[in-house]
Amino acid sequence: MTADAEVSGERLLVPALVFVGVVVAAVGSLGAPLITSVATTFDVSLSSAQWTLTLALLTGAVTTPLLGRLGSGPHRRAAILVTLAVVSVGGVLTALPLSFAWLLLGRAAQGVGLALTSMLMGVARDHLSSSRSGSTIALLSVASTAGVGVGYPLSGFLTDHGGIRAAYGFGAALTVMALVVALKAIPPSSQKRATPLDVPGAVLLAFALTFVLILVSETALWASHAWTAVVLGTSAVVATAIWVRVELSSPAPLVDLRLLRRRAVVGANGAMFLGGIGMYLLLAITTRYAQTPSAAGYGFGLDVFAAGLVLVPFSVFGFLAGKLVPRALRRVGPGSALSVSALVVLAALVLFASTRTDIVQLCVVMGILGVGVGSFSAALPAVVLSVVPPEETSSAMSITQVVRSVGFAFGSAIGGLVLATGTSAGSTFPSEGAYTSAAWVGAAVTAAAAVVSATVLRGRAVAGHPT
Repeated sequence: MTADAEVSGERLLVPALVFVGVVVAAVGSLGAPLITSVATTFDVSLSSAQWTLTLALLTGAVTTPLLGRLGSGPHRRAAILVTLAVVSVGGVLTALPLSFAWLLLGRAAQGVGLALTSMLMGVARDHLSSSRSGSTIALLSVASTAGVGVGYPLSGFLTDHGGIRAAYGFGAALTVMALVVALKAIPPSSQKRATPLDVPGAVLLAFALTFVLILVSETALWASHAWTAVVLGTSAVVATAIWVRVELSSPAPLVDLRLLRRRAVVGANGAMFLGGIGMYLLLAITTRYAQTPSAAGYGFGLDVFAAGLVLVPFSVFGFLAGKLVPRALRRVGPGSALSVSALVVLAALVLFASTRTDIVQLCVVMGILGVGVGSFSAALPAVVLSVVPPEETSSAMSITQVVRSVGFAFGSAIGGLVLATGTSAGSTFPSEGAYTSAAWVGAAVTAAAAVVSATVLRGRAVAGHPT
């Protein structure tokens, strides 16, 4: 292949990877703004409708390590295409006029797409030049988070004008487009050696993550069924302990836990978990605050579409930060970049806690959060991949994706728990002070993320770029 052909191939591959990454992130987030509409349409409770989001998050977290391992071998292209096909089928199930059970099944299938990001990063690292792979991997990391802000206003607009079937149908159409793009643009893997799949590890991890995500998503369990919550918590700990032992003794583990011996990997994932809590907590409480009717004494009474527009600055500034950070990494280490990014997220939380008297201020908060999340997401892969061999890219980043999903779930649960605590008996809406308390809790956790990245990752450099 000539040099011109290689450059042309790279130019086509980069937008294809980013497009697929944005689509699966947007489709995976469709459940969040539609929860109220789902409850009304299917005549189910809000807690039942919440499972349209929880199931997608759960299947994404469970399948990420499995697909990450497939993405480390010669079957990566097939795994990407099959995954997109599964997500497309799930989209069709959500769009058809079927029962609530079929909707949940479709959302579970759509959640599998959240596992694609790590495999797309593996494609970028294998098939792009060193000068483009780093920036593309950073963009993919940003897209997997900032894409949430794309799905919110789109789904809100379609729901207001055509009902939830229109919103889910649009998601299905987008996924089919992504499948066509991937079919034409994703090249075969350059890895020739197939890695055996660790089936026992996959099953144990699925059990552990299921127990954890149910606990953090169904916070009412602790009040109404305390013993059930204790049993689930104990089961999660036991399953995790057995899984760790199986993985450490396996010659071909699903997740190479030996990578966690590296300070950079531990620090990056610790910062991601803590930072993810603060990031998603602020996203969740901001959209809820914007939709609260002013009759409650605060809030702006926005509909789903208008509330989604508040998140547009989050996505725009997130992508801009993702484009700029790879250049900054050449001057400062990614550990320092993560610390600064966490402080930016912290600033957004403090601003929300301090003042939110008009829509403009909420948009400013979302813009600042976008900068923090975008730069954090762009710097994170540089920390991990600087100490990971190329053939382990997909597997290593799948660990980070799982940690991020669990962090987001904890952020959503903690925000909901604080707001629930601040809701008086017989009242529909929490007090405004509950939002302030939730923001300060998120700020404390995010400050811990900044401390972790500043201490554990101090002095870390991007591979090939000294600090």
